Amino acid sequence: MRAIKEARKFIERQPNDANAKTLSRLVLALESEASFPITDLYLLDADKFKLAMEILDEWRLDRHYASKVRLFDISMQLAVLDPGKTAQARPANPAS
Repeated sequence: MRAIKEARKFIERQPNDANAKTLSRLVLALESEASFPITDLYLLDADKFKLAMEILDEWRLDRHYASKVRLFDISMQLAVLDPGKTAQARPANPAS
């Protein structure tokens, strides 16, 4: 739960930071089971790369549903603010 909570707080504090945007897109991809370019993880600084790995580990365990919901919510808010970068993390709408 620590990584998910840390990521949420980081994204809330610095929504325009490139690392926050990448972590947000990762969360959106995980939640929606959409593709995420793994090479984007290499663009993160070392601390945020480690945080991304911890998020993946926690997400996989799926123990902390409430924390994930809050992190997903802030990631969706960022997606609305920066739709160009987050569009690729959203699954295609089959009804379109």
